Amino acid sequence: MSDPKARTAHGQAQFEKKQIAAREGEKAMAHYDAQGRAARTNMEKLKALRLAKEAADALIAPAAKQVKTKKKTAKAATAPKLSEWLEGQKKGGRGI
Repeated sequence: MSDPKARTAHGQAQFEKKQIAAREGEKAMAHYDAQGRAARTNMEKLKALRLAKEAADALIAPAAKQVKTKKKTAKAATAPKLSEWLEGQKKGGRGI
């Protein structure tokens, strides 16, 4: 590569390769952006349809009044005492 013409040709070839890669990168980014816009547009359309359906359903069948139910007592109230639990473990062969 000591020949100046060869060096120039090699440099020109590298420059052309970089130019081609840059153009392909721009095309890829444009394609990527277009896909993203299409996906967002589709999501917006689907959201609008869902909201319209929910509004129509609310008009057709009004929400029934919810009946309050008594909450169950605390979990500790139904759990056995520690001493009872340990006895059960010993009887079950657990050897605690």
